[in-house]
Amino acid sequence: MARPSGWSIICGASTCCAKSQTPCSTTPRGGSCVPDLIAKPALGHAPLTLAGITLAEAEPGRITSVAPFPGQGAAVSAVLAPLGLVFPGPNESLSAGRARILWTGRDQAFLISAEAPAGLSELAALTDQSDGWACLTLTGAVADQALMRLVPVDLRDNAFPVGRCIRAPLNHMSLILTRTEAGFELYVFRSMARTAWHELEEVMTVLEARAALI
Repeated sequence: MARPSGWSIICGASTCCAKSQTPCSTTPRGGSCVPDLIAKPALGHAPLTLAGITLAEAEPGRITSVAPFPGQGAAVSAVLAPLGLVFPGPNESLSAGRARILWTGRDQAFLISAEAPAGLSELAALTDQSDGWACLTLTGAVADQALMRLVPVDLRDNAFPVGRCIRAPLNHMSLILTRTEAGFELYVFRSMARTAWHELEEVMTVLEARAALI
């Protein structure tokens, strides 16, 4: 006889039983129970500092993809105005307080750390991307030198100033990269966050070793 596998949810119980014996909370809904999902960071790593560069995981909050319907760009900017934002131009990122919007491709942007204003869904296609992306930050005087070992773009101050945003490869991974007053923010697919961290840590280790020889 085949043995059962997977999750087994018991109505009215505070935990659900699984073959793995991992407990989780449940919520009764409509005569049945569903698991309560617990928000967790993609990595949970402590910040890492090497060669004067600090790599850290950030929590961007809600990420909403905004793709204006044809001819609705100006109307979308008007709806975003109460947030202090407009729809960004190519390779542009804008911020107003904690709310931010990043250009992510033709006629597409990510609204970050802000709820979509009322009426926006009538002017643009909106999708919640919050659980699909992880955000890493890289700060320090030579952070651009570390990144340019993995990203085939000139990231020096005069070529990639604060407020610039691009889509580019991070080695073999897809990346959304922007520069802030503090340094760089890197958005990678959540499933690739551990690999991205590893790649950046390796570069930082090499720079640290090279500095020790000078």
